[in-house]
Amino acid sequence: MARIAVIGAGMGAMAAAARLAVAGHRVVVYERTRTYGGAVRRFERDGFAFDTGPGLLTLPAVYRDLFVKTGRQPLEECVGLVQVDPSSRHVFADGTEVSLPNASRAGVVAALDEALGEGAGERWGDFLVRAREAWDRTRRPLLEEPLWSDWRVLEEKEPYPGVPHKRLWRTRRAVKLHEIGSWELRDARLAQLLEGCALAYGLDPGIAPASAAVLPYMEHAFGTWHVRGGIRELARAVYERCLERRVEFVFGAEVTRIVEEDGRAAGVELAGGTAAAADFVVGTGPWRLGGLVAGRELYGARDVPAEREDRYPGRVVVCLALRGAREPGAAHRTVVHAADGEGDLDLFRHGVLPDLPTVVVDRPDDPALRPDGGHEAVVLTATVPSAAEYDWAAPGAAGAFADRMVAAAERAVPGLRERVLWREVRTPLDTERETGATGGAVPPPALAAPEGVLHPANTTSLPGLFTVGGWSHPGGGLPHAGMSGALVAGLIVEGPGFRGSQ
Repeated sequence: MARIAVIGAGMGAMAAAARLAVAGHRVVVYERTRTYGGAVRRFERDGFAFDTGPGLLTLPAVYRDLFVKTGRQPLEECVGLVQVDPSSRHVFADGTEVSLPNASRAGVVAALDEALGEGAGERWGDFLVRAREAWDRTRRPLLEEPLWSDWRVLEEKEPYPGVPHKRLWRTRRAVKLHEIGSWELRDARLAQLLEGCALAYGLDPGIAPASAAVLPYMEHAFGTWHVRGGIRELARAVYERCLERRVEFVFGAEVTRIVEEDGRAAGVELAGGTAAAADFVVGTGPWRLGGLVAGRELYGARDVPAEREDRYPGRVVVCLALRGAREPGAAHRTVVHAADGEGDLDLFRHGVLPDLPTVVVDRPDDPALRPDGGHEAVVLTATVPSAAEYDWAAPGAAGAFADRMVAAAERAVPGLRERVLWREVRTPLDTERETGATGGAVPPPALAAPEGVLHPANTTSLPGLFTVGGWSHPGGGLPHAGMSGALVAGLIVEGPGFRGSQ
């Protein structure tokens, strides 16, 4: 039985802790805040409850596997999962609206044809077939396996099989996401469907690789799911599974140094000088983790560099407590697309707030999230510059942008402003405080391509030290964070020859 110290109680860290504990190891989790879950948080007031991190679960198989492998009770006995239908409603600047059925290609094709005109659905359906091919090519190396030692092969070729397109007397294929929209989808609204998905994951739609097509495919193929009581209930269930496996949690414990002995990780030192010995250390955030190891580079010249977290954007979340009941048949998720896509791109190019942001409106039909049937809890989310790029602490900055978000959301929910009892605005500064991510940035998932996204490996140059969570392989998002926990547990239990699930 090995002693394992885990730094942080985010979703990836807890997934690793539960798997390591069930393998017979003694696991202690040190969390600097007073609760678990990382970015998966909840805000509560006056009988209202709001998810302030992810609002829906995709690829639930990752957490089903976690619960199967760590105990007798399956995931569905620990949380209530409801497949959201429609998967999403979209409101465009020209007034066009479309609701996309959950996990139904035929239904999506029919809905797009009816809303956007004949042929639109077929173009999107054909795109999903190509996106599936990109998913099949990259699923194992970018989700289910530790990062390859020859990871540069993942940057050599664009895995998305673009359709040949004649341009300037040459035949080309899409290698950027926006080229798929222009050359293959050939409809500004279909392009916004595609690029809006990338934006929600914190990717610049203007430069994102074509392989980002796997993101809408993943949501389409595996569905989107609401967790009854909110996504925070998933974090609670994982935490309780850890406790059942006798994982020990120490809250309010900030790790200030990783102890090194005989050239390997040998424990952690806490603020105040207390030390805890360990045979293995699992940390979150490779860039931050490097600051805990004196005089050593955790990644060498051949490794994927631990990029600064603040190069990615953050999110503003507006929690709205509304008077009046949610109307029957209202979509759980509505995406209100910006009138001008350039506004969203400005936050990547210039670090400025878009005047007309794309806003995601979540309206869960869940009695656990509202005081009674005469009220409604709504969450608005927009991708914005991180606190490293924009002064969210400036007087009035957060409130002014929240006003813009509410105005945009009113295109999807008429009369919204008149129904607001109160609101809570959360900026990247709150994300930074809760997760430790520099500037409150949010990590995107890994993508293969010459200009894709690769995160540092779960192993480091210091033997016995591993990284887990959204800032390490395979990247951000609930499914990817959960898989990082599975990969780290496999590397510790089975050793460096571990190659992922088969």
